Amino acid sequence: MKTTVFLIALLFLAGLTNGQDAEKRKSAFNTENGLALSGYDPVAYFKSGKAIKGNPAFAVRAAGITYHCSSAENKELFLKNYKAYEPEFGGWCAYAMGNTGEKVEIDPETFKIINGKLYLFYNAYFNNTLKLWNKNEANLLKQANTNWTKYY
Repeated sequence: MKTTVFLIALLFLAGLTNGQDAEKRKSAFNTENGLALSGYDPVAYFKSGKAIKGNPAFAVRAAGITYHCSSAENKELFLKNYKAYEPEFGGWCAYAMGNTGEKVEIDPETFKIINGKLYLFYNAYFNNTLKLWNKNEANLLKQANTNWTKYY
């Protein structure tokens, strides 16, 4: 009896923690109306090396964040291990996170994969932050990882 009560309490707390994590992610991640990556397919960045617009028919939700995949195959891959495909820093500009610690919008077509992780960058009005990132990547990456901890 004690074991059953303990297991029920443990499952309740795990569910509560997952719900709290989803809420924290929603507030920290770069989404518009709950949709991440401006609707681009997170798996396609890795499979094709290109930014490919997702399809709402292949929508998938991971811990409170919605993504659109471009195919059923990509949706299944994402569901198997969503953390492997999610962008770093909640999908905010990696350069800005490293340089100033600010959440700055991105151009989903301006990205870089480093050590199996997806990094996105602001690219508008003649300001491509990926070029700035490439000039000082090691230091910016280290600082971005530190700065991201204040958000998530």
